[in-house]
Amino acid sequence: MSAHRPLAPAPPSSEITPQAGYLNRRAFLRAAGLTGAAAVLAACGVTPPADGAPGATPSPASQTDEIGDALTSYQAVTGYNNYYEFTQDKQGVAPMAKDFKTRPWTVEVSGLVNKPRTYDIDELLKRFPREERIYRLRCVEGWSMVIPWLGFPLNQLLKEVEPTGAAKYVHFVSLLDRDQMPGQHSPFFVWPYSEGLRLDEAMNDLTLVTSGLYGRDLLPQNGAPLRVVVPWKYGFKSAKAIVKIELAADQPHTLWSDAAPNEYGFYSNVNPTVPHPRWSQESERRIGEADRRPTLMFNGYGDQVASLYAGMDLRANY
Repeated sequence: MSAHRPLAPAPPSSEITPQAGYLNRRAFLRAAGLTGAAAVLAACGVTPPADGAPGATPSPASQTDEIGDALTSYQAVTGYNNYYEFTQDKQGVAPMAKDFKTRPWTVEVSGLVNKPRTYDIDELLKRFPREERIYRLRCVEGWSMVIPWLGFPLNQLLKEVEPTGAAKYVHFVSLLDRDQMPGQHSPFFVWPYSEGLRLDEAMNDLTLVTSGLYGRDLLPQNGAPLRVVVPWKYGFKSAKAIVKIELAADQPHTLWSDAAPNEYGFYSNVNPTVPHPRWSQESERRIGEADRRPTLMFNGYGDQVASLYAGMDLRANY
């Protein structure tokens, strides 16, 4: 397990958009009578491309997820991003990340494993063929998207390195590069970004190692060249720009839980019955829609993951 890191001071409230901000946007839309898709995106902080060139958006195999929710537009998915390593401005991530270098890149898989290994990114992607999976992504701030990812189950990689019997957790570590990622100069967090899962969560078939979306390789603002996607948890659990995956016996420290443990627990399962200390989690606003919708327990993936938490108090283990 990585050494204990000191707690960072909690980030100021201004760094996280409160739910009220979204409600105000919806009220504005209704008052102004703006119902077109472009107006909705603009209210969300997403500006559609001006050219509207044919073929600008790649076509995934399906246009909905398994419960019939429509895909979020490619322009929104790639233009409205939480990525504090670059900036706290969601619209500012894409332009700031456009020159981010993703080659050469290696991913170390180590810790409590029988066969530790360091993969070149292109070797890794060749070894584990990608498949398309459409997952809902729910942000802790109250917005959501439906994204067609390209990736492979994390359990394929973990089985190859053979976790030992002592391994109980998986720790993800992102790139530390303050020259390319100016947001890492922020004093409110202990960098690099890190996240973690219990081993059984990581082995669940839903947990995806992702290198693409919408039929294309990931763009830097979406976590290129490699991220993890855990669809039943809030989006910050899906670490981006991963350089290390470490198997550990003890629960690892994670960036958000260290920064504000009363607001961001280790589990961070999507749960409408457990409010964030500063806003409710009972509803969400899908990017591209004006109205809010009820939040689903485990983001709608309960059939696949609820058994992982049998007997646990999910209010205490938030």
